[in-house]
Amino acid sequence: MKQVSVNDQLVETWDLDSIFPGGSSSEQFAKFLDELKANIAELHSVLEQTSAPQNLKETIALDQTIQGLQSARARALEASAFVECLTAQDQHDKKAVQLTGRVTTLRAAMDNVMTLFDSLLRDTDDQVWQEWIARDEIAPIAFIMNEKRDSAREKLSPELESLAADLAVDGYHGWGQHYDTIVSKVGVAFTDEDGKKSTLSVGQAANKLSDSDREVRERTFIEWEKAWAQVADYSADTLNRLAGFRLKLYEKRGWEDALKEPLQINRMSSETLNMMWQVIEENKPIFVSYLERKAKLLGVDQLSWSDVDAPLAKSETKISYQAAAEDIVQQFSKFSPKMADFATEAFNRSWIEAEDRPGKRPGGFCTPLPVSKQTRIFMTFGGNYSNVSTLAHELGHAYHQHLMDGLPQFNQDYAMNVAETASTFAEMILADALLKNAGSEEEKLALLAEKVQNSVSFFMNIHARFLFETRFYEKRKSGMLDVSELSTLMEEAQREAYHGALGSYHPLFWTSKLHFYITDVPFYNFPYTFGYMFSTGIYARALKEGEGFAAKYDALLRDTGRMTVEELAAKHLNADLTKPDFWREAMALAVADAQMFLDLTK
Repeated sequence: MKQVSVNDQLVETWDLDSIFPGGSSSEQFAKFLDELKANIAELHSVLEQTSAPQNLKETIALDQTIQGLQSARARALEASAFVECLTAQDQHDKKAVQLTGRVTTLRAAMDNVMTLFDSLLRDTDDQVWQEWIARDEIAPIAFIMNEKRDSAREKLSPELESLAADLAVDGYHGWGQHYDTIVSKVGVAFTDEDGKKSTLSVGQAANKLSDSDREVRERTFIEWEKAWAQVADYSADTLNRLAGFRLKLYEKRGWEDALKEPLQINRMSSETLNMMWQVIEENKPIFVSYLERKAKLLGVDQLSWSDVDAPLAKSETKISYQAAAEDIVQQFSKFSPKMADFATEAFNRSWIEAEDRPGKRPGGFCTPLPVSKQTRIFMTFGGNYSNVSTLAHELGHAYHQHLMDGLPQFNQDYAMNVAETASTFAEMILADALLKNAGSEEEKLALLAEKVQNSVSFFMNIHARFLFETRFYEKRKSGMLDVSELSTLMEEAQREAYHGALGSYHPLFWTSKLHFYITDVPFYNFPYTFGYMFSTGIYARALKEGEGFAAKYDALLRDTGRMTVEELAAKHLNADLTKPDFWREAMALAVADAQMFLDLTK
């Protein structure tokens, strides 16, 4: 198969008009929302008048409704993705903010429809149920059907769940959107080497925090803390309300453990989660040694918070977006020409928003457009290796969704932890290739440090987030926490997760990290580490098996929406995730990188 090449002059802004022309003023999008609203209302009416099937014949009559539900869900996701892109590219687009509210209302209405459907599944007699899911038309989505039925049996009545979803629009989700408003008002003061003063968006400032010049990092971090301190009271209110809503809903459902929902969403057991953290804790000492060695190389006694992600070498070299794209495609092609061709399409069709400019939201994401069968990637490309890695990461997400296109919509609903598997695997392909092709010892060391730094992020930074959020939810049961209490809780978690290896920490991290405020997925932390470790284990298998593993990898990704992670690992990797063996096999690669770094820097 002949591989398509990347266009000679790529643009760094994405094309949204090919989805809905006109941006937040799009008449086509407004019509799309109107039709979706009517369709959801129709589905609601049908399901209100539908009872649980009493025999096999009555299940057949529900086939059209199931198809309608999947179609409406796909369009609701399409709408959400489009408005997310609009608000991310320009935080001052007020029309986009209004559209977000409208789409959130539609999503809530869709949730209500699904609640009615799930209750219908719940009330179906066991014998009829087994006959239903065995039908040829339903068997492909049997996993999701069973999952929905089991979940409905653990929740409140359909009326109360619908009420909660309706109240969440201006309550729970409203608080999450309020945080976006807070972030849009944050500006970080910056003075360049010529003394010129400016105000950076948080996305631009975040890039400065990983600058090769320590003086720039430290200066930026001081202003970063000041900027977030100014909005900390608002963030604390928001975080407390989000947690309060969740905890009250859990209480009414009879759920005592705040991790019950995130574990269900990620289709994993607490045994798997605990085993993963156990193996990580066993191996943290070598990463503490890495941090200590990095401090010596930077000429400091201990790393400060802003040193942790810093590049080792002070480099003036900037990587162009064009060069990054070409390199990513080239390295992907060595593992899978299919993956490389997809990445080429994403670059050439302007699916990526990478421009470094004011007004953009911080961070990066990949969002699927299941109706258009496209994706869009958002980031701010500053020209360093970390940015290139982020680009590969998001393309991994996009490739995952590409493989799901064509499956029933229900089976495309894969969880965050396995989504992070695909993205991290893509990063690893690039990182290993860059390391092998390093032109000098200095470059090799810098790239190796970048790889080990990824491990530190997943094993320590995200562990700190998990510890903070777990403890915060426990304390929140007794009442709201103020800024000081939240900051103390965060610093304690960071000290524990990093084994006290740093000289300074980031107490206000809880206010600056978007992930704590996302309402779609609670505990937006441990799935990242799972994805990293799971993908590392898969990568270890890929190295062993060599050519031909790409097809197995694709098959594994296609199954991510219709299996638990334990089932996925058993089927495709012959591994038991509740036991330490697989995790230790994965950890061995990360430890080997850390040991190589220590050996090279003796």
